[in-house]
Amino acid sequence: MTGIRSLVAYLWERVLRYAVKFGVVGLIGFAIDVGLFNLLRLGVFGSDHFFQGAIGAKIVSTSVAIVFNWVGNRYWTFRAHRRPDVVREFLEYVVVSIGGLLIGLLCLWVSHHLLGFTSLLADNIAANVVGLALGTVFRFLLYRFWVWGHHRTPGQELDEHEIEERVVAATLADAPLEDVVEEIDKEQADR
Repeated sequence: MTGIRSLVAYLWERVLRYAVKFGVVGLIGFAIDVGLFNLLRLGVFGSDHFFQGAIGAKIVSTSVAIVFNWVGNRYWTFRAHRRPDVVREFLEYVVVSIGGLLIGLLCLWVSHHLLGFTSLLADNIAANVVGLALGTVFRFLLYRFWVWGHHRTPGQELDEHEIEERVVAATLADAPLEDVVEEIDKEQADR
């Protein structure tokens, strides 16, 4: 039982804590994205322009949500891994976000233009359910392990290989993983 708790503690510290925070920021960003998308599609900001169409509305709504999410993720979710080169970090974030946007747009395009599902409900399902789910997995993995990965924060984290060696050694020695996690955290705090 101690081994399972140790594994859960290790996973919480390395991935799950970030996933929960990422989810909270993402839910707020999702509300911004879906709300703005629907306001544009319904013509609240005027009609007969590119941004009232499905693709234009999605580009605008996702772009606004991307900026909000960057601020939330930089200053809350991954704050311990912020880099001093803010411009480069933001550009990498935007590249990953555009990848997520393209995944959502592809889902919307296939549904709206290829399959002919043109209702507002079909557009929302394609863009804000299927596309968003696939794009979210893509973005989380690249944000966590590339944009704000441990290797990108000089001097703050132990080498991933070193951490894996310690976890394997503790497992083979039947030592509690909590002790290993505490030791790693202490060393990282001292750096």
